[in-house]
Amino acid sequence: MSQTILVVDDDESNRVTLERLLGREGYEVHHAATVREAMERLRAHPADLVLTDLKMPGMSGIDLLKAVRTLDPDVEVVVTTAYGTVETAVEAMKEGAYDFVAKPLKRLELVTTVRKALEKRSLQVENRRLREQLAEVGEGEVIGQSDVMRTLIAEVEQVAPADATVLLTGESGTGKGRIARMLHQLSRRRDRRFVTVNCAAIPESLLESELFGYEKGAFTGATQRKEGRFDLARGGTLFLDEITEMASSVQVKLLRVLQEGEYERVGATETLRADVRVIAASNRDIEKEVEEGRLRKDLFYRLNVIRLEIPPLRDRYDDIPLLAQHFLVKFNRKNGTSLQGFTAEALEALAAWPWPGNVRELENAVERAVVLCREDRIDLDDLPAAIRKGRGARQRISFEVGTPLKHVERRMIEETLRSTGGDKVLAASLLGITARTIYRREAEWAQEEED
Repeated sequence: MSQTILVVDDDESNRVTLERLLGREGYEVHHAATVREAMERLRAHPADLVLTDLKMPGMSGIDLLKAVRTLDPDVEVVVTTAYGTVETAVEAMKEGAYDFVAKPLKRLELVTTVRKALEKRSLQVENRRLREQLAEVGEGEVIGQSDVMRTLIAEVEQVAPADATVLLTGESGTGKGRIARMLHQLSRRRDRRFVTVNCAAIPESLLESELFGYEKGAFTGATQRKEGRFDLARGGTLFLDEITEMASSVQVKLLRVLQEGEYERVGATETLRADVRVIAASNRDIEKEVEEGRLRKDLFYRLNVIRLEIPPLRDRYDDIPLLAQHFLVKFNRKNGTSLQGFTAEALEALAAWPWPGNVRELENAVERAVVLCREDRIDLDDLPAAIRKGRGARQRISFEVGTPLKHVERRMIEETLRSTGGDKVLAASLLGITARTIYRREAEWAQEEED
């Protein structure tokens, strides 16, 4: 849908000239000869930008500017006049004009000013829309409007009320913990505790006692009984993150809990009943972990009652503006800042980056930008260098059916290197491989060409 401009000038030839000029740029243009007529048109047909002469019979362009601000503060106003002085320019800017252009108008200057003013208007509207969407998101809810996330959220809402074990899979940083919490908050256990255990962060020798607790004297240093995570989560939900990092000996005991609902604390003989819902997660290829013996097959079957795959951020690019605005609000609050949003260049760069670190990487990038930003909006220069360099790196490359795999690989690597200006480390990050692999492939190609 084209943007709408209202041209206000008491000179008919000027109105016609501007209508033709801006119409050729793709804008929908209306015009008015007086301030009163302009306000009537704005009430009947809202505009995105008002381009008004400063000196007109009766009420002036400054009067119109004040009236427009009352009617719709988001409408941008550009003032034109043949009587341009520093004083009138300052007055117009103080009243909220986007810019001041002197007559005789230069086509390039005018079109550039109008385009920038409309870009600002679009960003204001988009940022307000994002804020309104975020206001509708409750605490702990998953943020996402893309088709793939709508499907996932619908699955979560269907699965949450049941007590079945859920297995969450997906790359690191995709938000598996947030999905787990959403499952809890939508379940009948929502009023009890949600307890998280990161199996990769707890030493193998301590994981069993962390999960099941221990009795006084169970081992050196056990001076009193300690409840485990199954005790703490009783009646609620236990989230086991990075489940494939769990030692085989602990897997056996977890399997018993899932099969029989029973466990003992370390050093105890009393059998306790487990009243928890278990949600497990892994960022690894879970079937490969089972095949290679790192995850017991019988435990996998018990965990895999309901499987939810969390999509990487590169498969949900439509969510990037909404997520970025969410993190902006979060870090504004944390740092006591009041940034209003992102420039078009910054949003373009965020949309072009493939986000190998997923949502967590986006969150870190926005936090950094909030700290470094010196204007009212985050700009391209506020983003991490890799994202600035990788701008435009995301593109489609097509191949004919039957293209040899080694040719596909070479083309992908070469095109990515071209996009990153030859930066092998950045290219490797984009492709999900190591820089060493790129060096090795280049050596192989050079050898093939010599042969």
